[in-house]
Amino acid sequence: MDGPEIQISFAPDLRLFVSADRRPGRTAVATDGASTLGHVVESLGAPLTEVGRLLVDGRPVEVSHIPSAGETVEVEGVERPQHVPGAPLRFLLDVHLGTLARRLRLLGVDAAYESEDIGDPALAALSAKERRVMLSRDRGLLRRRELWAGAYVYSDRPDDQLRDVLERFAPVLAPWTRCTACNGELTDADKDSVRERLEHGTEKTYDVFARCTACERVYWRGAHHARLEAIVTDALREFGGAATR
Repeated sequence: MDGPEIQISFAPDLRLFVSADRRPGRTAVATDGASTLGHVVESLGAPLTEVGRLLVDGRPVEVSHIPSAGETVEVEGVERPQHVPGAPLRFLLDVHLGTLARRLRLLGVDAAYESEDIGDPALAALSAKERRVMLSRDRGLLRRRELWAGAYVYSDRPDDQLRDVLERFAPVLAPWTRCTACNGELTDADKDSVRERLEHGTEKTYDVFARCTACERVYWRGAHHARLEAIVTDALREFGGAATR
């Protein structure tokens, strides 16, 4: 770009997206005189899904603002908890976030997940069609214009990923109400109705069951329940929600 020069700085939580020479503080950027401020910010590496207020000379502006020479721009991060207007809060996760998807479902959060790589265009279109917040560590995906809404998942550790999403969006938690396999809703089931799906040892040992209304998978408090209960307990302690079953 060879046009009006502005001074720009990024909030600390956005600095991982920009080049090292732009992280210490305010730096100069030559614009083309026609591109929007949103385009300039993204061209420097920060997805707009992660950007909160844009301040020009101390006053908030829209992403459509056309920068002028000499302006000082401050790029803030999203405010937390982040309100997503226009639809019930629900998520779409890409192929790399399967563990996070299962943990969100465990907590009763509506989390669709693509177990195969269907490609960025298809994911973005699905986000728009179903009005789901796209969760991804793929910055290119989060820059796609057709996304309805999106968020960058900052960690590669499932525990931290879950905490980040719950802290950022504050979804209502209703543990043990969704199928961790398909995201369908669970309903209580008596032993007689699910007996044909149980192994003999399970049938003899357990009496409390739930069944997915979508895929008909059957759940009971088996060997892994203590580990799952710990995830639920920690989430409820830190972020609140409905009582566990």
